[in-house]
Amino acid sequence: MLSFAGLIVGIVALIGGGTLLVRGASEIATSFGVSPLIVGLTVVGFGTSAPELIINVVGALRGETEIAFGNVVGSNISNLALVLGAAVVIAPIRIQGQLVRREVPLLLLATTIMVVMSLDQQLEGLPAMIGRSEGVILLSLFCIFAYVNVLDFVETRHSDQLIADIAHNPLIQTDSHSRFRWLFVIGGLGLLLFGGEITVRNGAAIADSFGVSPTIVGLFLVAVGTSMPELVTSIVAAIRGEADLALGNVVGSNIFNSLIVLPASSLISQIPVPSGGVGDLLLSLFLTAILVPIFIFGDARLGRNIGVFLLLAYFGYAYIRIST
Repeated sequence: MLSFAGLIVGIVALIGGGTLLVRGASEIATSFGVSPLIVGLTVVGFGTSAPELIINVVGALRGETEIAFGNVVGSNISNLALVLGAAVVIAPIRIQGQLVRREVPLLLLATTIMVVMSLDQQLEGLPAMIGRSEGVILLSLFCIFAYVNVLDFVETRHSDQLIADIAHNPLIQTDSHSRFRWLFVIGGLGLLLFGGEITVRNGAAIADSFGVSPTIVGLFLVAVGTSMPELVTSIVAAIRGEADLALGNVVGSNIFNSLIVLPASSLISQIPVPSGGVGDLLLSLFLTAILVPIFIFGDARLGRNIGVFLLLAYFGYAYIRIST
């Protein structure tokens, strides 16, 4: 029970730290003349994924690589199935923004690359591992993604629906004259580090107590807990009818997890692909792949029936993965 309580405290500290960090960083950026639109597209997106990044860095430093792997892949799966499914059930999503239409195929590419990187055993007869060279490749892909997105922003800022939604309804209200912005940043970082440490420690203790793989703890307890900011943001966006924000939040978070969080931790310590890890990545790939025909070739609409399917897929996957 103490381990579960510690895990909850850690996740709450992570979410609180991410929130403080986003507020402080946003107010600092605004005080330097950065527009709320740019803040919404960059700082807020980073802040919602900060808990995953801290957990993976701490996990890599402590040698708890199974929790690190499970946290990234579990967050990606819960974002696509649990978070997006819940948002769609509340309000069907029709996507108009070209920015999201380009990010979905990129997420598919990144996930495909991760799957291939996990097939060392099948392709070469070697232990499956996400090593430093793979981490450099993923980070390089993120740099290309960031460069292309900056060009897209410059060219489409007046016509893209996602950008228009963020411009008219900022994801966070900032006060450039706040006296506490640096305290928010320092306090947020402190809470993130504290939360990451006790989350990883108690997650490992829970795995030992119940005789389950740390990957399972990372996939479900830790990943779902750290996905709460994405869940709240997407549900609020769906209720407000800002469909591009709901999907953009999920896709952007998964791209950050795949191209920043996982490779950052792999540079610290090589991450072995645990038992069942290839299947987890394949499920993440499948959930991404089913979005492509809908948003690229279809009518760019997610209805409630698809939301129900995503939720059922998540809970069915959780049951099978935990019971085997």
